[in-house]
Amino acid sequence: MVNEKIRQIAIYGKGGIGKSTTAQNLTAGLVEMGRKVMVVGCDPKADSTRLLLGGLAQKTVLDTLRDAGEDVKLSEILKEGYLGVKCVESGGPEPGVGCAGRGIITSIGLLERLGAYTDDLEYVFYDVLGDVVCGGFAMPIREGKAKEIYIVASGEMMALYAANNIAKGIQKFAAKGGVRMGGIICNSRNVDREIEVMRAFANELGTRLVYFVPRDNIVQHAEIRKKTVIEYKSDSSQAQKYRELAKAIETNTDFVIPKPMKQDRLEEILIEYGVLDLVEEYKI
Repeated sequence: MVNEKIRQIAIYGKGGIGKSTTAQNLTAGLVEMGRKVMVVGCDPKADSTRLLLGGLAQKTVLDTLRDAGEDVKLSEILKEGYLGVKCVESGGPEPGVGCAGRGIITSIGLLERLGAYTDDLEYVFYDVLGDVVCGGFAMPIREGKAKEIYIVASGEMMALYAANNIAKGIQKFAAKGGVRMGGIICNSRNVDREIEVMRAFANELGTRLVYFVPRDNIVQHAEIRKKTVIEYKSDSSQAQKYRELAKAIETNTDFVIPKPMKQDRLEEILIEYGVLDLVEEYKI
């Protein structure tokens, strides 16, 4: 039985939006504050903990099970990273075989059986692949594992379109259980009026913009060195932004069932804020 005091949080977002990078940097902010955190990578690419582990190619749960069978020890699938953060990668099936989402279901079940959810844990983050909440990738919220959901997005058209789709999935599962949306995290792409469109978008969903992470090349510099920004340049302004994001997550008490938009309303917002200059060029 998982301790109900643990805040179990799922991070969703469009592929390529910087979801995993954002999640790892905010996690670094939390462990720097002394919080006990576990990160469960729910992406077959197995890159959700890379920066926290200094680039270590961690063996995934599914690969370990394939090689060792059911006789798996917790130490084989869980590694400690930056300041003691616990890191797990679910992995996925062999290419062309099976459903990638099954790795999430298998991993969480195994972690529970092996006692990974210790009483001292304060946070568990599930970094989940996908532009939509469906199939196995919905498992953290469908099965009531994750109670809080955050969507990483930007002021770009497809990122907002994907975020709205994710909100539809959250709404569906929230109606059946205790999962709630904690808000939107903007990973800025420096598009025009970005913070304005993000606030308007979040407001329309019935939630809020939790934090606006500015774009800074130091993020890429840190990634090249296989580190989070906080570890790479702890005194940088971007490191401070991630600390503020971590604090915003920690202090957030505003959890809602989102109200996703119909396509015509989403298009109206995109037009109003100049995200779409030529509507007919895109088929939303």
